Amino acid sequence: QVQLVESGGGLVQPGGSLRLSCAASGSIFSINAMGWYRQTPGKQRELVATITSGGSTTYADSVKGRFTISRENAKNTVYLQMNSLKPEDTAGYYCNADVTHYSGAYYYTAVYWGQGTQVTVSS
Repeated sequence: QVQLVESGGGLVQPGGSLRLSCAASGSIFSINAMGWYRQTPGKQRELVATITSGGSTTYADSVKGRFTISRENAKNTVYLQMNSLKPEDTAGYYCNADVTHYSGAYYYTAVYWGQGTQVTVSS
């Protein structure tokens, strides 16, 4: 019912920057929180940053001061600006959205994930 499409990943040198984007489309009444998570092989997916519909944000300690999450509600899009990248930021980055649907009779929510975009930080 909802598709999340990420873009913006790639290879960057340490100290460089990347901007990830994630656009949601489909049968959407409203989107509540959106977020970015990352995962490396053999490890659990971990939270990077989240943002509510009102703009309140949370960050993992490891990215505070370097990453900035933002969103454009009118476009159902969330962004992750990543600066001062480190090799340990290398991971698959996944977009997440908490979506409210309206069936015509009642409201319900569901969580969706994007397919992921790879970020590699290496010289």
